Amino acid sequence: MSEEKELEQQGEIAADFIEEFLDVADLDGDLEIEFKKERVYISVQSDAKSNLGKISDPDTVEAVQELARLAVQAKTGEMSRLILDIGGSRQAKTDKLKQLVERTIEKLEESDSEQHLKPMTSYDRKQVHDMVSEAGFVSESEGQGRDRHIVVRKP
Repeated sequence: MSEEKELEQQGEIAADFIEEFLDVADLDGDLEIEFKKERVYISVQSDAKSNLGKISDPDTVEAVQELARLAVQAKTGEMSRLILDIGGSRQAKTDKLKQLVERTIEKLEESDSEQHLKPMTSYDRKQVHDMVSEAGFVSESEGQGRDRHIVVRKP
């Protein structure tokens, strides 16, 4: 099966799982699926009257994302790199990461000692690496598995 077909299959499985989850939880939302850079991006949006906000906290969305990834893996045997956004949660998460990077750089400038961040997902690490680089500092990932984290240093 081609890579494009595999992504489409993963997207369909994940979308079915998320739709069923929304139905069971009695939440209203419309799904949109995009495929870019070897990932499936699913966005769940709703109008202002919807109750979707009940699960749009970034940590909750991350948990639902992991469940959707497991659903894909159970049906395909392949790991999924699905990215889920519910009610703008992705932007909220990006904003939190921006604040973390700003605080980390402030600490680094005050202390001159490298700063170790808490472990995070590979997607979040990528965003942090980009933000740190844009700010003119250096970062690298250390550790393995769930302990993988970022270390930020002066150039």
